[in-house]
Amino acid sequence: MNPKIHNWRGQRIWIIGASSGIGAELARKLMALGAKLALSARNLGALQLVSAGYAETMVLPLDITQSSEILTARDAILAKWEGIDLVLIVAGTYQKMRAEDFNLIAAKQLVDTNLNGPLNCLDAVLPVLLSQGKGGLGIVASIAGLSGLPQALIYGPTKAALMNLCQSLYLDLRPRGISVYLINPGFVATPLTAKNDFTMPALISAKTAAKEIIHGIERGEFHIHFPKRFTNWLRLLRLLPYRLYFWLIHKVTGL
Repeated sequence: MNPKIHNWRGQRIWIIGASSGIGAELARKLMALGAKLALSARNLGALQLVSAGYAETMVLPLDITQSSEILTARDAILAKWEGIDLVLIVAGTYQKMRAEDFNLIAAKQLVDTNLNGPLNCLDAVLPVLLSQGKGGLGIVASIAGLSGLPQALIYGPTKAALMNLCQSLYLDLRPRGISVYLINPGFVATPLTAKNDFTMPALISAKTAAKEIIHGIERGEFHIHFPKRFTNWLRLLRLLPYRLYFWLIHKVTGL
């Protein structure tokens, strides 16, 4: 559904959310493959650790909720590279929440980071990609966006919105020569999932997640989801009648 990538050497890639977890591992793997990288996140020290020893890296700290900071970083990238081949929006946050624990402030913070943050990024990068008539855009959502799940009262809806957003972006951008990648991980061992107090089925490492993403992009996939032994199960559940879906979710999770 997207053009295949056979060689990463010299590719100009901006990873937003590169200080830890999946974003940091993506950066390390793409460094090894010879790409040019711009790394962004709030934590400057962590970004510097990720980029240490690799000359083809720009470190551009920013807060994804601050549009002006993203625009400033974009301008710095264009001043040096004169274009961008791939933007990967990985930044996001998680806070478990159920109806009895609903907190409006926390809910708005989740929306601001997980949904408004990527929209801020689109405001900065879409004009560049459209002007180029080439390049790619990948957004990390979550398999939790497929359907309602316990403890994901706000997190799930933000990821569902990103899934819908990527589908619409693909319809608009692919005819214009721009690739779009919807990235839906299952459970990945990161500082965010370390907060969970339940058994996470098919848990994988951030290194494995980064490998899956890179391979999916190389193959030209639109929907990159993993591990498939878990994500395909959830995709199947989504097709069930609600009566059966709700019963199974309660039975499997105990929640």
